[in-house]
Amino acid sequence: MVTAIFPAAGKSRRMQSIKNKNFMKLDGVPILIRTLKKFSQSKKIDELIVAVAKSEFEIVVEMLSRVEDLKPFQVVVGGSERQYSIANALKVIDKDCKIILVHDAARPLISVETIDKVIDAARNFGAAIAAVPEKNTIKIVDEENFVKDTPDRSKLFSIQTPQGFKKEILLQAYEQAAKDDFLGTDDSSLVEKLGVKVKIVESDYQNIKITTPEDILIAESFLKAGEI
Repeated sequence: MVTAIFPAAGKSRRMQSIKNKNFMKLDGVPILIRTLKKFSQSKKIDELIVAVAKSEFEIVVEMLSRVEDLKPFQVVVGGSERQYSIANALKVIDKDCKIILVHDAARPLISVETIDKVIDAARNFGAAIAAVPEKNTIKIVDEENFVKDTPDRSKLFSIQTPQGFKKEILLQAYEQAAKDDFLGTDDSSLVEKLGVKVKIVESDYQNIKITTPEDILIAESFLKAGEI
């Protein structure tokens, strides 16, 4: 059994909107629903769990209950940080679940192919994350913003979601993070602290995270071009 978790309790500050960005419409369809419907198209996915703000819990339950062709879903109350939202979702995981995916609710342009590849890699390696080769030159700077080093771009990847793990690995990573009071930037960073190797699964550049108003325009351009 494969369960996909979607943290969607963020404040959307960079979107410059009072509305949760996951409720904003992309070509007429709320971003959250676009994301969940894409995962529902994967034959490998069995269950969806959405973590939302307490104030939006009833709204999301009612919204999703009206959507056709969704895989079985649960809605849980999220926390003050993304990591805490996922921790709450992990508490309601089905006992028969073997693989857990975590995906940003605000990445609606994910392909089913990438979803399935991450699931397969997680089964084979224990931990796998979607990513694309970094296209920009990256600089490491000091405290005064002077360049210290330029890492080899061929060894750099821009990390996306979904990130997939065997259930026991992700649960152990979250338990250890809670003990250490460690707040990671993504789920992979928690798993890495256990010493588990994480496999990169090459994704595509259309799998953007919608964070700012400009991202809406970019996503709509992909949809209009028929690339999604």
